[in-house]
Amino acid sequence: MAQSQQYPDLPSTPLLPRPYRGLSRQQVSELRQQYLSPALLLYYSTPIMIVEGRMQYVWDDRGKRYVDAFGGIAAVSIGHCHPHVAKAVQEQVETIQHTTVIYLHPTIARFAEKLAGTFPAGSGLQVSYFTNSGSESNDLALLMCRLYTGRFDAIALRNGYHGGTHAAMALTAQSTWKFPIPHSFGVHFGMPGYCYRCPMGLCYPACDLKCARDVAETILYETPGEIACFICEAIQGVGGVIVPPPDYLKIIYEAVRKAGGLCIADEVQAGLGRIGERFWAFEYWGVVPDMVTMAKGIGNGAALGAVVTRMDVAKGLAGRLHFNTFGGNPVAAAAGLATLEAIGADHLRENARNVGGHLKNRLLGMQERHPLIGEVRGMGLMLGMELVRDRQTREPARDEAHDVAEQAKEHGLLIGTSGIFGNTIRLTPPLCFTKDDADFAADCLDQALAEAESRMR
Repeated sequence: MAQSQQYPDLPSTPLLPRPYRGLSRQQVSELRQQYLSPALLLYYSTPIMIVEGRMQYVWDDRGKRYVDAFGGIAAVSIGHCHPHVAKAVQEQVETIQHTTVIYLHPTIARFAEKLAGTFPAGSGLQVSYFTNSGSESNDLALLMCRLYTGRFDAIALRNGYHGGTHAAMALTAQSTWKFPIPHSFGVHFGMPGYCYRCPMGLCYPACDLKCARDVAETILYETPGEIACFICEAIQGVGGVIVPPPDYLKIIYEAVRKAGGLCIADEVQAGLGRIGERFWAFEYWGVVPDMVTMAKGIGNGAALGAVVTRMDVAKGLAGRLHFNTFGGNPVAAAAGLATLEAIGADHLRENARNVGGHLKNRLLGMQERHPLIGEVRGMGLMLGMELVRDRQTREPARDEAHDVAEQAKEHGLLIGTSGIFGNTIRLTPPLCFTKDDADFAADCLDQALAEAESRMR
């Protein structure tokens, strides 16, 4: 078995954590067990307690530093405690912490204007309704589509993830949640563009994208023939960084609009320049949705989400009794505006493209040496490695994926595991990730994979 000294040293940094003098890890664990819901998850067999973060690094209660290649599931989009965001939030907190949207406030208006400017010219995507989370954004988007179309049925994709509210859970395929959802009436599921594990056993491009054409058949055979909406992530995140083939979304959007439905792009994880090539992931597939939902990274981890749509669609909610006390809260709006400003000023989309491309090339090189790696996929700084025990049978290597994540954590690298089988290593670091960070991550994974393969033998 490989020895621990073969793991790389963490990238150097002048950043140092402040002394931590709070509750011990054991005390926090005991309080959590007594007072927090048992439904909450903890990563790792020995959970870590993160008490401080700066850009792409975090520190635990004992002062150990980690390279964060998970970014709080893509929530920390531009870096922990990014100075521009921290300054904007601090200044806002010291001025006024809360005023609802029933009053005028400059920051929410400036933020909405800045956000509208990130969408394709001529798309009409310029009207925002701010929320507190991606779950709430998708819940509201579903409601708005039903009001606008006067129809009820919705289509989502198998293996997708759209949040934790009652309605958002109904949009999430049961294969991901692994338990039945009691409020899924009127929600139907089409096939994802998961070429590595094609549910039809076909190969692209000879398949003629039957996975996409399946949505038209779903509308025909499982709905009244007319629907309110279709929702999907351009790249499925929790589903295992699933990147659909070209024209996949074009075929689906055409079928949905033919049936009178609206198209919702869930950009909670893949948006905000994360894929590098475009600011919003849907742009890469050459489509324009009727509605875009976002959260997590839009406020660099602040409790902020949004639904952005056209004015004609937005008017369907006007005059209805729908009010969000904290949607567009001044502090959250300040975080959102500062995040958008920093993405441009720091050239973070370009950085995601360059550093992400370098990291993906490193992972592809590792694939040639490690039989555990069945496929490397993703774009920019949204990357995944699906691990398999046998490349011919593609038997999922779930235990090995979790083992790799555990070993990476021990040596200072935080990553995620995802996918329907839990066998995909997921990398969604802050967009300030550097080439040195990417090399550290690759070297660390290289060693962890070697150890996992040694144990398999």
